[in-house]
Amino acid sequence: IFTEDEEDDTVSYISQGQTQPQGQQPLSPSILSPNSGKLMVGCTSKDIGSFYAALCSLGTKVNVGTKSKFDDYYEFEVNGCSNYEQFTITRPLDEGVQPSFETKGYGDSFHHVRGESGTRVTITLFESLLPALSEEAIKAILHTIFETSQYRYAFSTDDDSLLSSLKQQELAELKLNDDTNKNSEHDDMDDDNAELSEETYQYYQQHEQHHLSVKERSKYIPIRLSLGERKMLRLVESTMNCCNYTSQVDDQKGFKNPARRTHAMLKGITSALRGIVTSCDYAAGQKLLKDGNYQEYEDFFRSMFEIARRHKIMNPEKMRTEYGKLIYLLQDTVSPQVAQSNLLGFSTVQEISTVYRFLEKRGGLALLDDPLIETATQEVLAENKKSRAKIQAEIKQKEKAVALLKQKYSRTSQLSTEDIHLCLYSICDNNSFLNSNRVPIDKIISYLTKFFAPDNIQEGYSLSIVSGKDGARLSHSHERQYYFALQSLTLWRDIINDMFRLWAMAEEDLLSDAVTYALQDTGQGMQRVQQSPKTYKAMQRILSRVQNQLMVNSKWIGSSVIHMGDHNVPNALSFIDKYTQVPRILCPIVTCLENLERICEEDDGIKEYVKMTYGGLEKLKKDILCDFFRSAFDGSGADNFYDAGSCIDGRLTSAWNWCSQLSTKPYYPIFKLTGFIGFDGGDFK
Repeated sequence: IFTEDEEDDTVSYISQGQTQPQGQQPLSPSILSPNSGKLMVGCTSKDIGSFYAALCSLGTKVNVGTKSKFDDYYEFEVNGCSNYEQFTITRPLDEGVQPSFETKGYGDSFHHVRGESGTRVTITLFESLLPALSEEAIKAILHTIFETSQYRYAFSTDDDSLLSSLKQQELAELKLNDDTNKNSEHDDMDDDNAELSEETYQYYQQHEQHHLSVKERSKYIPIRLSLGERKMLRLVESTMNCCNYTSQVDDQKGFKNPARRTHAMLKGITSALRGIVTSCDYAAGQKLLKDGNYQEYEDFFRSMFEIARRHKIMNPEKMRTEYGKLIYLLQDTVSPQVAQSNLLGFSTVQEISTVYRFLEKRGGLALLDDPLIETATQEVLAENKKSRAKIQAEIKQKEKAVALLKQKYSRTSQLSTEDIHLCLYSICDNNSFLNSNRVPIDKIISYLTKFFAPDNIQEGYSLSIVSGKDGARLSHSHERQYYFALQSLTLWRDIINDMFRLWAMAEEDLLSDAVTYALQDTGQGMQRVQQSPKTYKAMQRILSRVQNQLMVNSKWIGSSVIHMGDHNVPNALSFIDKYTQVPRILCPIVTCLENLERICEEDDGIKEYVKMTYGGLEKLKKDILCDFFRSAFDGSGADNFYDAGSCIDGRLTSAWNWCSQLSTKPYYPIFKLTGFIGFDGGDFK
């Protein structure tokens, strides 16, 4: 991004009406006007989005070079000639010619887009802006704008080491994308010689699950609710339970114009706020109804909603309907329409109270660096056939560590012993969540590596799939399908491992006043479609980490496209809800296989039934797992590759599709025998 006045000869003919330079190809007459050779398009926020509109507002000229995977390189430019209300489009390179890294692309080092897709933005700032603001102030403005986008960015005046680092990251991603494209689902079903051994995966599993320290994780771990806060939680939960806010305001067909929808939003928000106050104090509620002074209760409202959000993050299985209503209500309170009305006069959104913030306020961050904290916050599990004596020993060891930490840090900080206890057991709650949600994934992965091998196909147990057969939409050999399932499961595991951080990013995106949503019919009803840059970046980092660890022959099986802010995953709330369902999918399978062994040992009749009908216990288990690893990762679940297929979200879509077909499987009676009820809710009784 240039921060000084410049001219770009390659596009100057567009605004000055000069003869087109040799080698520059205009758009086809069907797109551009035959008379002027220009395409004039509005560039307000309604036309091109608030992000690009914000960029356009900064200077006398904004030039954007962009390229998508299956299209040519185009340039979009806005300047003073059109009073900054319209922009022109041109194609500066010949048809089919791509900017390349070797030739430094098109123009100098800041005028090119490398690889199959990308965007370059050059801003010529107002002359009056340069002396009025320092370079740091200009950078701060641009930083604020780009923070709401999904782009990485750099300035021409940045330190060379930063530019070099970004360059290396870009080249690494280009190489990864190139390897991925070569290995996509449209490739031949050739077998690779290299394999990812079970030992390699186990090493990854042991080391990657602790890639974040306790101190880093504590920034996203909510504090446990107190008894008083739980009373407030019940009030908010009851309010949302009887509230039909989203049904009223998201029915776009019921409003003749946006103003009427804004009125309905204000009416619904104020009704909910008054109801909460009235439930606590009837006289205060009547006073609020009369004078409408909501600012008087600003701290009360912010605290109430923060408690409900904190409880939901700690307990994803709770408030499944109420949380969605609450988030959408809060989303509207920070929207421009409500903010402009000045009816509330304050923001109802408050930062989540986390362990890190709690300790930071009281000068107790040293607690998070203490070696004993791992022992004090561990979850004692009765696993691997532990003896009662060993379990008791672990409990005593944990209690001793907690007592030592209380004694040590209650003397050296502003923390009381109750504060320390609260923080330690909040971290323990997080460990418990991670264990309970990761364990099913770990067990499914262990079944995959135990019963199947990439280089050994047992008769009748090939994992290979062919597009068009048995509903499959992908074509994989046995080896490719093995790694496709392994990589998908490991990615889900890492997403669950980072769920609290992803949830924090998701709420920041959802409740951002800089990134608004649009109501769209996505095929599943009216949805709030909203870009989620912070969640998207966090998800990209997780995907990159898994890819670096589990690629086979430097290849990632399938696509690495992440859907977010489109009709597949409309917003960050849908994203979070989608991946919190992973344990709901895998838990019934694990429980069925484990209960099957138990009931066969306890009941000879069932054991004989399994032997006569399914060929024995081990064969039955392999039949169930083989069908799952083939059918739950076959790209099914939608009628096109964009919605399902092998993309990151499509893998989970295929798994849900397998769940919906479970009742048609020959082994479904076994699931019922082991206590299965459904994937949504009780699961087993």
